[in-house]
This record gives sequence, structure tokens and C-alpha cells, in this order.
Amino acid sequence: MTDYNVIVIGAGPAGYVAAIRCAQLGMTTACIDHRLNAEQKPVLGGTCLNVGCIPSKTLLDSSHHYYFMQKQAAAHGIKCDGLSIDIAAMHARKFKVIKILTHGIASLFKKNKVTHIPGNARLSGDKQIEITAHDGSTQILSADNIIIATGSSPVQMPVAPLNENIVDSTGALAFDTVPPRLGIIGAGAIGLELGSVWSRLGSKVTLLEALPDFLVHADRHIARVVQGELKKQGLKIHLNAQVTATSVHSQEVTVTYTDKKGEHTLLVDKLIVAVGRQPNTTDLEVPLNTQGFISVDTHCQTDIPGIYAIGDVIGGPMLAHKGSEEGVMVAEHIAGHKTHAVSYEMMPYIVYITPEIAWVGKTEAQLKSAGIAYTVGQFPFAACGRARASGDISGMVRIMADTQSDRILGVHICGLSASELIAEAVLAITLKSTIEDLVKTIHAHPTLSEATHEAALAVKGRMIHG
Repeated sequence: MTDYNVIVIGAGPAGYVAAIRCAQLGMTTACIDHRLNAEQKPVLGGTCLNVGCIPSKTLLDSSHHYYFMQKQAAAHGIKCDGLSIDIAAMHARKFKVIKILTHGIASLFKKNKVTHIPGNARLSGDKQIEITAHDGSTQILSADNIIIATGSSPVQMPVAPLNENIVDSTGALAFDTVPPRLGIIGAGAIGLELGSVWSRLGSKVTLLEALPDFLVHADRHIARVVQGELKKQGLKIHLNAQVTATSVHSQEVTVTYTDKKGEHTLLVDKLIVAVGRQPNTTDLEVPLNTQGFISVDTHCQTDIPGIYAIGDVIGGPMLAHKGSEEGVMVAEHIAGHKTHAVSYEMMPYIVYITPEIAWVGKTEAQLKSAGIAYTVGQFPFAACGRARASGDISGMVRIMADTQSDRILGVHICGLSASELIAEAVLAITLKSTIEDLVKTIHAHPTLSEATHEAALAVKGRMIHG
């Protein structure tokens, strides 16, 4: 007899959600996780809640308030003399947010009768798991089903080894002072978000991106607009920049890189390496694909019956909500429910900078490549009353629709609250809605969502306010 119906390895957004759903469906469930907090106590939530999504968004919010008071408040008639930033207090707030949310997961585990087992897990065959606790003791547990949700870690660069001055995304969330000069290798979502935090607080930020295009996965029109806005904010972005060497002398980092114009040198006080993430697959003993991710079928089951894998460790978009959806699907599949594979085409993508970027569905480039006839409608936030009243008018909403069927194929937003506005678009695409459906949906005035309505009207050539 096995110890549990299901054992989940990893307690990030994929793992803890899978564990809770399994327990809700009546299965005895345990969740193993190795993470310790700053006080060296076991903590749930994985990278996302502890050193990823939540702390980065907390710092983005804090830095936004500071930037607003420094650069924009006067236009609202708000004056503040002697403005300063207390980095220690900012981090204290960050840790408070993390503590509340991680304790919340612990409470959900208790409520749903999920057993939390701190320690490192290693698959030992026959659906057995050897667990090494933090005190060095070991135990072996077995389960009818095992769900691997071990997540990912920052990719390291041999030319930029980590030290006191060269850090990864985790280290960049913990600077105790504002670096006067900050370099970032990688101008993807992580690099841009971290760069935005410290730029708003006073750093002179330079990003070195190896790819020739900015935000290659985003709509090209949106990417150009955002790149221009970031330049106005003072962020310097060098594309096609290949870092070839780094060195540290007297607390100063020298970065050597090449581009089409030749070799260059960048001097910074801190350097962040943000060139992507790689799956955590040590001690798992399951088949990997050529990219190093765990191979799974449409129900996230590996080649070994009863062993599943979800989240960052199986590849695809490395998004917390993607892992959570896979966790729910796998739990219901194990319980014998009729399930469908997660639809990655309906997955929202978001970059939490200013202006925020969010999209779902196809880009124009993808539609052109597929030979699909489409029509585009767009509407600028500059013409939106609510955006104008807020003082933040950058960006727009762009919608692509099938010319023949009128089906919504892609929605791309940059601007205030894009991360919230995209939910309507995700629902519309999920329900296979047409542009006419969106046109007939009443949007309250004055709201930012009116921009989505106007963009839909623009597809039809019927835009009212533009």
C-alpha cells in the first residue's frame, strides 16, 4: 500500500495548486519542497512568491510611487519637498507581502489536508521518493501518482560569473542601496522589470540584449512604442549586443560587448544577468527532450505511467498561471475526470513595466506567416477619457480579427493597467468571440476598457472617438 495517492514535488504556483486540487478531489496528498525563507524556516510558494513574481511586483509598485512623486505629482497639484527613498523600509514591505501570501498557502494546505514535507526529493524508482530533510535525515515515501513541479532557475553565463557585484534576478531584488550605474544582460521581461525598478529609484540603467529586435515575441508595433517610452524614461537599450567578458575591480564591473559597430566597454556598479531560466531536473530520473525539459504528453504525463510534470520544468511559456492551469488539469485527470489539454494559444503574456504590455493570441507576424487574411483595429489611450484624467496616456489597444469569419485572433495592449485589461480579451478568444460580439458589449464610461471597445470598432471602420 502506498503512503499517498499523490505526492507533488515542488510548492510553486504549479505544485501547490496541483496539491490543493488533488486534495479537493478526495486524494491523500503530500507536497515536498526544499525552500527555506530568510529565517531558515520551510516556506511554500516557490520562486514566484519568494524571489520572483511577487517581490518584483512589490518593488515595482514601490518604485512607481516614488517616481510618480518625483516626476509626475506636481502636474496634479501635489508638492513634496525633501522626497527620499528608504530602501530598507521598501524591502521590509516586500517581505511582509511575501510572508502574508506564503502563510496563506500554508493555511490552504491545512484547510485542504495537504501534508507539507520540507526537504529535497529524489525519485528512486517504483514511484518511491527519497526525501532528505534539512537536518540531514532521510525517509522514503511512495505514491500512486507523482507530480513533478520543480520549476526553474536563472541561466548563468560563463562570461559573467556571479559574485558580490554581478547578480542574478534574485540578487537584484535585494540591493540594499540604489546602484548609481546598473547594467543588465538581457532585455526580456525580467531584465526590463528589474531595470524599471532601479531606474525609477535613481540608477542609470543600460540593458544589453543579444537579439537584434526588442521584445521579439510581442507585436512589432507595440514593441516600438514601448521601446520609445523606455528611452524617454532614461533606460538605454542596446540590441544585437553580445557580452564577451566581465571583470570586477574596486567594486566596479567592466562589461565588454560587441555589436555591429565593433567592441565596446560598459562600466557599472552592479550587473544583473537576466538571460532566461532553465529547468530544475536534478535527481528526477525521467526522460528529457533535446532542450533539457521533461518530456510529457498532452495530459502532462511522462513516459512513466503515473508520473507527471508541470510548470517551468516541461518548457513552453514560463508563466505562473500556465503552471497552475496544468496543475489543475493533471489533478482532475488523475481523479478520472474528463479533461482537455491546456490551451497555450489562449495564454496571456504580461510585462509589468510602464507602460505595461499584455497580449493574447496571434501577432501580425504570425498571421502573415500563416497566410491568414486579417484586419487590424487600434485605439490610443491618448483619446481615452479615463487615461487622460489619470495623466498616463501612453500606449494603445490593437486587435487582429479574421477578415472572413470576424473571429478575434489576437489582442495586444500597452498602457495603463494592460495586465488587467487583457482578461477581457482572453475570455473573448477562449469563447471564440467575433469582433461584432465585442462591439455589442457595453463598456462603462469613463473606463480604460473603452479603448478595447474602440479598437474593436476600428476593425469595423466604425471608431467613434478616434
